[in-house]
Amino acid sequence: MVQFVDVRHMREWVASEGAEALIRDLVPYLEADFTRWPEFEKIARIASHSPVGVIELMPTADAETYAFKYVNGHPGNPAQGLQTVTAFGVLADVASGYPVLMSEMSILTALRTAATSAMAARHLARPDSRVLALVGAGSQAEFQALGMRAIMGIETVRAWDTDPAALDKLERNAAALGLDLYRASSAADALEGADIVTTCTADKSYATILEDGMVRPGMHLNAIGGDCPGKTELSAAILDRSEIFVEYEPQTRIEGEIQQVEPDHPVTELWRVVAGELRGRTSPDQITLFDSVGFALEDFTALRFVRDRVSGTSYATEIDLIADPGDPKDLFSLVSSQPAIAAAR
Repeated sequence: MVQFVDVRHMREWVASEGAEALIRDLVPYLEADFTRWPEFEKIARIASHSPVGVIELMPTADAETYAFKYVNGHPGNPAQGLQTVTAFGVLADVASGYPVLMSEMSILTALRTAATSAMAARHLARPDSRVLALVGAGSQAEFQALGMRAIMGIETVRAWDTDPAALDKLERNAAALGLDLYRASSAADALEGADIVTTCTADKSYATILEDGMVRPGMHLNAIGGDCPGKTELSAAILDRSEIFVEYEPQTRIEGEIQQVEPDHPVTELWRVVAGELRGRTSPDQITLFDSVGFALEDFTALRFVRDRVSGTSYATEIDLIADPGDPKDLFSLVSSQPAIAAAR
């Protein structure tokens, strides 16, 4: 039997524990796995693109555990009453090849993305950062705000979105969460006085969500919306002024903001900072940029976190996913009519 966390149980677990608390607790898990980055098999996500979106597999493994996530990205879905992004994931035992956990990952990915952004900010942003600008008020917005409050002590959120309904939604949720939200009139207005900036838009195009003049010395930028070839959010001039940090460089060169720069433009993989090999921010006036496209190791960590937290609780059920004949070499016995015939005689 395989442990299974469906949408209902994921919702109940997050509601019981609190999204902010779970994001806070997930950050040390991420830091532990980033610190042992060289132990993992690493490959850029496997993507199947269509005119309307993308479907991807994101696999990775260490010596003991294998994980993958199935995820889509379809920007036109909301117009049809569907989510832009949905996902599920599997954790498996390397020694036997048997899956041990299957989980929904639409909600879980939001938690892990927020935790990854917050982890990056802890290592790259100024420690006195208290104002967060959110450019994009969609599905990620509340999670990002809670992650920055949990890890960085953010006190004020300044938000902007081209969709007024998205801002209306964020205002309602922010009030319930006790977030001090300022509804900006533009992206430039949102960035006014901000210490940390997170861009999280969904359009799959070469867009310029942030102009160079909006970004001031000392800011830390989390660019999390660019996650596929042909999709960016920042003016290329911002990249020239920033110290750039990425997850897995070969993947980010294809999918991230650094699509816009030369292949030899210097970047630093964030794990080296988390592991203490390299420094992150080196001065208060430095502009740091986390060009985050999402990487399979983060999903590995999130699934490991769920396994550790819900195993043996009412939030995990079981599904009969793996055929298990009494004789491991006799799979046919599970579909043969012979036992029934013998019994009839």
